[in-house]
Amino acid sequence: MERLWSPWRSKYIDSFNNENENTGCIFCNCEAVDVNDNSNLIVYKDKLSFVVLNLYPYNSGHLLVVPYRHTDDFNSFSDEENLEIMKNLQLTQNILTKVMKPHGFNVGANLGRAAGAGIDQHIHFHIVPRWTGDINFMPALGEVKIISQDLLDTKKRLVEEFNLIVKSK
Repeated sequence: MERLWSPWRSKYIDSFNNENENTGCIFCNCEAVDVNDNSNLIVYKDKLSFVVLNLYPYNSGHLLVVPYRHTDDFNSFSDEENLEIMKNLQLTQNILTKVMKPHGFNVGANLGRAAGAGIDQHIHFHIVPRWTGDINFMPALGEVKIISQDLLDTKKRLVEEFNLIVKSK
């Protein structure tokens, strides 16, 4: 059996165990944020959801599609929310394909802490670009994951492409 091993994420996941309850949900705080502000990693905002770069990515271009509505109940999404989330996952895949030219994708959600969700009270969907041979000896031997792109450079490229595609519709 092959395993996806990511020990570098343990510090990130552990950070939520000591979370100050007064800070609120990091995803809920994103609704008022401006895409063009480089102090955040949001690349696209829609009516019911937004797309943001993962601060602790598994791979370059790892994005999250996040509903604005705070919920941990996957079955609570309205038809409109379901449709927009799925459309934004498709849009995101198309943009990542054009900008980063990956060979494949991992797409999914971790529902609950036991399933690996670092932020388990606000459902979000991961879309991770993958390239043939993108896993090397570094994570296995050195417990180090190499991300070869700066997040703000990646953000700039993705925001430009989202703007082009969305404006052309």
